[in-house]
Amino acid sequence: MVFEFHSYTKSDVKQESVYRTENLQLIVNIPANAKWKRNGVTIAGGHGEGGATNQLNHPLGLFVDDDQTVVIAEYLNHRVMQWKNGDTTNGQVVAGGNGAGNGLNQLDHPTDVLIDKETDSLIICDYGNRRVVRWFHRSGTTQGEIFISNIYCYGLAMDEPRYLYALDYIKNELRRYNLGANIGTLVAGGNGQGTGLNQLNGPTYLFVDRHHSVYVSDYNNHRVMKWNKGAKEGIVVAGGQGRGSALTQSYYPNGIFVDTLGTLYVADTYNNRVMRWSQGATQGTVIAGGNGEGAGANQ
Repeated sequence: MVFEFHSYTKSDVKQESVYRTENLQLIVNIPANAKWKRNGVTIAGGHGEGGATNQLNHPLGLFVDDDQTVVIAEYLNHRVMQWKNGDTTNGQVVAGGNGAGNGLNQLDHPTDVLIDKETDSLIICDYGNRRVVRWFHRSGTTQGEIFISNIYCYGLAMDEPRYLYALDYIKNELRRYNLGANIGTLVAGGNGQGTGLNQLNGPTYLFVDRHHSVYVSDYNNHRVMKWNKGAKEGIVVAGGQGRGSALTQSYYPNGIFVDTLGTLYVADTYNNRVMRWSQGATQGTVIAGGNGEGAGANQ
């Protein structure tokens, strides 16, 4: 299932604002004193593991549009599901859903998805097929087109000038692509698997800020790295103290987000929690979950 945890402040919830630029850059202002409700609300799935339209099976990357439509890459159902705001009963298959395969109407273990508003299309990490594909988001679309080939793409992002960023989980690198190009420019990693500041180990998800700095979930190194534009090595901004459950640690970090204050939010997978790391902090705070693995509204 997919949970939504709401934030509030002691003074005025309206201090929190969310808006989107003309392209894909989501800009969020969250007050430094924001508190988070301890229970989440189910907005997708929650009906057990399965392939029905009210179910999910190993949901991974997701994207929330400005009208609160959610699209979710379903790893084991080999499809992308769309859930409209207010309809938590059933989703709609918008890509794949024809079994695992390499046909243009199929996906094989998709891991991430984003919406390109400019072309009204979905861009998808088709991990098992070693490709990035685009499916136009219009009625009647039954197949996609290959965007980038020969890449074990796990995570995607697009910046305001419409460059596409794609992580290669096996090559341990992040590249930036002009839309439609198959060869990208190295942005982070690319120095083999390892723990060095110029290396990554199984990178999964990323975030690109307004200054074109990139944040990368360095999954197997149990840390989140920040690479400033043009940098040859990164900076550890969360974790990096070995795997564990202490507030200074991460345990296989996945999805990440950064607000306008530079505050980092991390899905801390094996700790079953979401962590908030203020800029420059040496430890994070738990804002969601952290009550053990389970199906409760606070888990």
